[in-house]
Amino acid sequence: MKKLTVKKGSTCMACLACVTACSNSFYKEFDPDKSCIQIVDRKGEAKPMVCVQCGKCAQACPNGAITQNPKTGVYMVNKKLCTGCGKCKEACAFGVMVKAEDAEYASKCIACGICVKACPMEILEVVEK
Repeated sequence: MKKLTVKKGSTCMACLACVTACSNSFYKEFDPDKSCIQIVDRKGEAKPMVCVQCGKCAQACPNGAITQNPKTGVYMVNKKLCTGCGKCKEACAFGVMVKAEDAEYASKCIACGICVKACPMEILEVVEK
């Protein structure tokens, strides 16, 4: 299974380069609310929140618009089937499922690695698990 992870023992400086890269990739604009990776404050430290590919979003989708790629294990949104109801966003325990108000459909991390390339601290990686 292909997965975006945060390297153990790494320190995030909350520069938002990963957030910028993700929102630009999906929506062609910088908007933290449109990024599939979020930086949160945990006990005074910046921590990247990433999709763990758990599938809860797929289970919550009433239209079957989110399915797991059999080769990579990554859950992906089928834009043609997504109605933008937001149930997947509600189901995401990590707050990284995106359904922007002005978007017709939801989006989520597909482990593309654009955030990995953007991170100046090199704390993100796409791994096979």
